[in-house]
Order: sequence, then C-alpha cells, then structure tokens
Amino acid sequence: MSGLPDARTCPGLGEASDLKFPLGAKFREPLTEARFQQLFGDAEQESDLLSEPRWSRLCRQWRRLPGACSGPGAWRLLLARLPPLRWLPHYRWRAWLLGDAVAGVTVGIVHVPQGMAFALLTSVPPVFGLYTSFFPVLIYTLLGTGRHLSTGTFAVLSLMTGSAVERLVPEPLGGNLSEIEREQLDVQRVGAAAALAFGSGALMLGMFALQLGVLSTFLSEPVVKALTSGAALHVLVSQLPSLLGLPLPRQIGCFALFKTLAAVLTALPRSSPAELTISALSLALLVPVKELNVRFRDKLPTPIPGEIVMVLLASVLCFTSSLDTRYNVQIVGLLPGGFPQPRLPNLAELPRILVDSLPIALVAFAVSASLASIYADKYSYTIDSNQELLAHGVSNLISSLFSCFPNSATLATTSLLVDAGGNTQLAGLFSCIVVLSVLLWLGPFFYYLPKAVLACINISSMRQMFFQMQELPQLWRISRMDFAVWMVTWVAVVILSVDLGLAIGVVFSMMTVICRTQRVQCLALGLAEGTELYRPLRESHKLRKVPGLCILSYPAPLYFGTRGQFRRTLEQHLGLGEGGKEAPKTDGPPDAVAEPVRVVVLDCSGLTFADVAGAREVVQLASRCRDAGIHLLLAQCNGESLSTGDTDPGRTPEQSDPRTAVRQCPGCSCSCPGETGEGAGATGGKPRRCWAI
Repeated sequence: MSGLPDARTCPGLGEASDLKFPLGAKFREPLTEARFQQLFGDAEQESDLLSEPRWSRLCRQWRRLPGACSGPGAWRLLLARLPPLRWLPHYRWRAWLLGDAVAGVTVGIVHVPQGMAFALLTSVPPVFGLYTSFFPVLIYTLLGTGRHLSTGTFAVLSLMTGSAVERLVPEPLGGNLSEIEREQLDVQRVGAAAALAFGSGALMLGMFALQLGVLSTFLSEPVVKALTSGAALHVLVSQLPSLLGLPLPRQIGCFALFKTLAAVLTALPRSSPAELTISALSLALLVPVKELNVRFRDKLPTPIPGEIVMVLLASVLCFTSSLDTRYNVQIVGLLPGGFPQPRLPNLAELPRILVDSLPIALVAFAVSASLASIYADKYSYTIDSNQELLAHGVSNLISSLFSCFPNSATLATTSLLVDAGGNTQLAGLFSCIVVLSVLLWLGPFFYYLPKAVLACINISSMRQMFFQMQELPQLWRISRMDFAVWMVTWVAVVILSVDLGLAIGVVFSMMTVICRTQRVQCLALGLAEGTELYRPLRESHKLRKVPGLCILSYPAPLYFGTRGQFRRTLEQHLGLGEGGKEAPKTDGPPDAVAEPVRVVVLDCSGLTFADVAGAREVVQLASRCRDAGIHLLLAQCNGESLSTGDTDPGRTPEQSDPRTAVRQCPGCSCSCPGETGEGAGATGGKPRRCWAI
C-alpha cells in the first residue's frame, strides 16, 4: 500500500494536532473508503446498498416473495427438498450401479439380524426391528443428503428407547404372564416406542421449521464419542441376562448398569448351560469375522456377512436339536408376514414422552449429522444440516405410523456400506429389497433363531464404539480440555444414565467454552522493524514499542462474564490503579523502562460482540483514561458491538454509547488499521470503524 499514487507521509507533531497525530509518527496517510474508491474504482452502487436502511432492504425482500411462488420458484423448492432430483440425472449408471447394488444387498443382509437384535434392546418383538430397518431407510433415500449414510436401527437409540418404554409400560411384579397378557404387554410397549418415534420426529421437524440445524454443533465430537462409548457399555451389560439365559427384569434409571451387574451375579447359579454355550459359540464366530473384515477390508471384494451366517447356523442347530423344547432355549418365534396396519400413536401419551423424545431427537440428529459430515468431507461433497433435520424428522414421524421405534444413521452399517463400494443413496433401495423379502417370504425361516444369538449380535456390533477409547491418549496430547469433556461425559453416562450423561456432557462442554473466554489475554502490539506490521511484543524482542503509544488487541467477546478480566487487564497495561495512575505493564524486554502512556489504541477486530455490561465497561474506561490524560482510540469496531441501547433516563447519550463521542470530535485520523477519515464527512456520514473517545 506504500506505493499508492499520491500517497504522502503523515505530518509531524508540529503540523497536526496531538489528537490526530499524538506521537508524530512518520507513516503513510490512512486509506479512507473515499480515497480507496478514488484510487481503485467506483463503488457507489455498493456503498448505496450498504448505506440503505435496514427497513428498506426488508421491504424490498418482502416484495420479492410473490415471485418465489412462481413456477421456477416452486421447482427450486422441489429441488432443495428432494435431493434425488439433483443427483439422479447425473448418476453414473455403469460406474456406480454395481457398487450400490452390492453395498445395498450387503447392508440389507446385516439389517435383518441386527434389526431383530436391536428390537429386543428396545423391549419390543423382533419383527418391529425389521419394520424399522425398512421404512426409515426408504424415506431417507428420498430426502437425505448423505450419499454414504446408512440409516435404520441404532444401538444407542434402542437403549434409550428401551429404558423409556420400560418406565412407561413396566412389567408386572410377578413376572409370570400368560400368553395373552404377554401379547397385551407387547402391544402397549410397541405403542409407547412408536409414540417416542413420533415425538422425536415432530421435534426434529420443528427444529427444521426454525432452521436449527446449527444445533448439531453444540454436541461436540468428544461428547458424541463419549456418549456412544458409554452407551456401548450399557448395551453390553444389559445383554448379559440374555447371554446367560436368565429371565431378569430390566433395570432402568440411574445406576442401572450396576444394578444389572448385581442382579446377574446374584442369579448366576441359575444360568442356562444351553444358552451359555450358544452365546459362547456365537461370539467365537462373530468377533473373529468382524476382525477379519477390518484387517482385510482392502482385499475382500465385500465384507463377510458373519451375522447372517451365524443366524442361519443357529436356526438350523436349534431346529434339528429341538433346543427350545428340550432345554427351554428362548427363540424368536413366528414373524408376521407383510406390514402392520398404519395407525396414529396414542397422542394422549405425547406429554409424558416429550421429556424422553428430546434427548432421543438430539442424539439421532447429532450422530447422523456427524457421520454424514465425515463422509462428505472424505468424498468431497456437501450436506445440508437443515435438510438432514427434515429427512430424519419425516423418517421418524412417518415410520411411527407403522409401529417403528426411533431410528437414525448407524455407525456399523454406514462403515459397511462404504467398504462394500456404495456411492449414492440408491444403495438404500437395494437394502430395502432385502428386508422386504424377509418380511414377505423369508420370515418363517427365523422361527427357531435363539434370542441369545441376537444378544451376541448386539454385543459384537459395539466393537467400533468400544475402540473409540483408543483415541484418548491422542486427545490428551492435543487438548486437555476436550479430554476432560470426554471423561466427564463418559463417567456420567456409565454411572447415571444415557439421558443424564448427555445433558451433563453438553453443559460441561459449554462451561469449558465459557471458561476459555475468561482466560483470553489482552496482547500489547509493537512495530516490527522495517515494516508497518504490528505483532505481539511477547513474540520477539526485535519488536519496537512506540514511546507513549500503547496498542492493545483484545481477541474475545466483551460481555458480563469477561468485563472484570477486561478491566483488570487494561488497568495493568495502562497503569490505571485504584489509587490513581501507576506504572504501566510492559511486555517487552525485562530491562525496558515503562514510559507514561499518552495514547492507547484498542484493536477490537477480535471482539465479536459486546453486551450492555461490556459496552458500559468501555464507557467507564474512556472516562478513566480522560481523567488520566490518555487519548483512547477504538480501531476495527463492529458497528453493532459497542452499542448498549441504554434507556436509563439518568444517563446522557454520550454516557450510554461510547461511539457518540465521535460527534464531539473534530476528526479522527490515527495510524491504526481500520476505516478512518478526516472528519465526519470523510465517509459520507456513514458509521466509521475507528472512533476517538
């Protein structure tokens, strides 16, 4: 910028007032907006738009709304809400169709046993897990923006839903129910699970209407990973009674994990040797197969479907050996063919289930959005978080009409879909075809499937969640604060419950953000030799501090929580104490002699916002600087950040708004970066970003 035409050196101390050039520094004249337009082009049209009143801009936008209801506007809305209309015309049929077909069939094969297993985790009959593996997948294929996302049953949501269902529809204390009573209990629990899906879907649609997709950012990565890892431990412990063949009631509420462990240890002598053997053999097959799929994912054309192989082997073994009648092994039983009649969940239960629906909706959206973002970044495409809210909200809402429980994207099947070569949402259609064939024709083949095998599938599917703890050493090295968030969330989830652990994790994560704003340091800037750049003095001893001038940068918001830290920091730098003016703090060499400060420039470029308390703090600082004979200059101010909007009748406008003092100033021209001007008319009467107080 020093080579600009007609650039001149600022006048010395004898050529200008102390206010404009207090130190007589020989720097170039500040580049004003008017001077910039004169040198580099005419921006009158843009300036007029910027200076246009806000109400006028709103009126102009309101007049444009009828045009959005035209044919082209409706087509744009349809393209935004139905993503297949955008990607299907560009689909590479020869290159992608085979990969989507193989990946979809592979994921569908896994959905069948996993859906039935997670249904037991939700405390509903296994067939409803198949419904939840069909309807949500089909709906997300039409509305979702994640090309590599696989939706359906998810262990964490099934655990949260199962705990809510057990509390809403508890099992009678006796436990010895007849077949008719057991069917009535299952019907009530299915209705409660469907109502939870309806409530969570309605909440997500409400968030979509308010465009609250940004809420997913409040569930940070440490919170989500700690939540899923802690929930995986809950899943493991909750499946122990099924592994051992113990008919124990499900524990809910706080300390449920420890209550379940105590009940299992107490009833361990009554465990079933047959179901214990089936569980051991199932885990001995499932765990090595999953390890092989991970280690040889690049060499295998498609992952080995260990779950479906185990389901077929166990069903054949139980049928040929009559394990259900000879050793009282619990089996799945008859899977009804076809689909259930659509019906609206009991709306009278909605007020009771809203407390449980909110955390379910937040976890479903957070996990789905984070998974979609990971694969979108990996394969270089974008997702729309608000469209994801719509997709998952409609998916849960409509599927609840067919007795489905809450659903979301799943970690295991998403990774499986990518490893199998999936490219687009079209893989979901092939997955639905597999599940549909089971619902219509292949259901009777799973009649003799032992429930202990489904419990083993639940446990083996938690592998990825357990291995998330391997990231803790790296997290400790990168950020101790994120490590603390991870540990606090995990401990809260394990000891208390998934719902309370999620709330504690989010609150603790927000508290760490607030604490970080309290630890921000105000940096004193110095001039780098031979340049016009100002850098923090503590970075190098080669930086020169202009005598009598103190340039401070405050890179944090100024609000009621940081005003005290802001006041103390500036008192140290400027030497403003309780008893009067003191020696200012120096960030330079230890032997540097602190000179009295005559001018202070406060760089507000890092000050993102200021509330009423923060703006009043600046007013008080200006008053103290004036009493001490110090000129205070604000640089790079946001036009709205330092306006208090104070309506106190005891205050004058000058006391309420630190910017109003510029009206009493004959002009402002300082050597700090920012849009400055020679007097009030330099920028055409528009607000400037550098004010003198």
